[in-house]
Amino acid sequence: MSFAVPDSVRPVRDAVYAFMTERVEPAEPVLHTGGPEAAAVLDELRAQAKKEGLWALGHPRELGGGGLPFLDYVYVNEVQGRSEYGQLALGTYTLQDSLMLHEHASPGQRERYLEPLVRGDISPSFAMTEPSVSSSDPTQITTSAVLDGDEWVINGHKWFTTGASRAAYTTVMCRTEPDAPPHRAFSMILVPTDTPGYTIVRETPVLGLDGAHCEVRYEDVRVPAANLLGPRGQGFVIAQKRLGPGRIFHCMRWLGQAQRAFDLMCRRLHERAAFGEPLAAKQLMRQHVFDSYTEIQSARLLTLHAAGVVDSAPGAQARVEIGAIKVVGARMLHNVIDRAIQVYGAAGLTPDTPLDRMYRHARAGRIYDGPDEVHVDSVGRRILGTYAAGGSWEFGLR
Repeated sequence: MSFAVPDSVRPVRDAVYAFMTERVEPAEPVLHTGGPEAAAVLDELRAQAKKEGLWALGHPRELGGGGLPFLDYVYVNEVQGRSEYGQLALGTYTLQDSLMLHEHASPGQRERYLEPLVRGDISPSFAMTEPSVSSSDPTQITTSAVLDGDEWVINGHKWFTTGASRAAYTTVMCRTEPDAPPHRAFSMILVPTDTPGYTIVRETPVLGLDGAHCEVRYEDVRVPAANLLGPRGQGFVIAQKRLGPGRIFHCMRWLGQAQRAFDLMCRRLHERAAFGEPLAAKQLMRQHVFDSYTEIQSARLLTLHAAGVVDSAPGAQARVEIGAIKVVGARMLHNVIDRAIQVYGAAGLTPDTPLDRMYRHARAGRIYDGPDEVHVDSVGRRILGTYAAGGSWEFGLR
């Protein structure tokens, strides 16, 4: 496959790039502040995106989205990722949840949640992580749901439920089959956030950023039995289907962030002088450019390869490829932004550039959706398992 942007995708990708650089990025200072003014600016951006045919590009057309094929959307996601507000402005923040509901939701759930999600009328949230157990081993999840007549009764404690404070509902992964094997013990249940007993404890600050990563307690939360998403005991299966493509989307957005940091760094090297010549003339500064170029390009090719594997075999989990890019992509992003900050010097530590905020977001990438160590171990184990079974990992054939 070619790793250049296909000609068929280029027009929409260019349109999204222009939308991001000319409208979303300039609005970031206001969006960062939150409050009514930020909400008004975001609403205007969303209205513009809908008017210009850039809304919900990755959502299936039958749901009211743009209907871009998976791999085409991957290329678009690369430029959408330049700003943390790209997903919100362009209506793709809901994509993972919309695809999950599209596959598993009942007719009633589709009407109540799926259609409004794609229109952007409501926001979703997803609860898996718990503060009292290691999230690298989700079989330890303790939040439980017991069927009492025609209602589920949920009790537990979650955190890092991103967006819960503005969401209409939360998809909660909870233990419903206590006597089943670990990977068959959990189910997904849809819980409206205004349900009695659903209490947001706080929006947990992350490295000084208030990103609406909510800590939530569930105390005798009762929802209809019909709020079960998919079959009982299939929570892990649903979660894996959600997380695989989601990690590819994460990595492509990271590439957009890295491109932005790389651009800032290279321009700064030409604009700033020290000891009688531009920084671009310094060999150590050129080392930053070289290292960033090789890391960005390597991560990009790995990510597009993983996306190609998923695209060429619908239903393929591509666990080795996706696990590898999750680690490589997060490390790449952190390293590139770090070098850009170094080139900017003291200015890079201030809000005068977007780098300080980007840097903090980048560090979190090595933890969420599975810490680096889990993915490294999983990829190594799977490759070695191929050899243990008498095979080999032939790169030219994969």
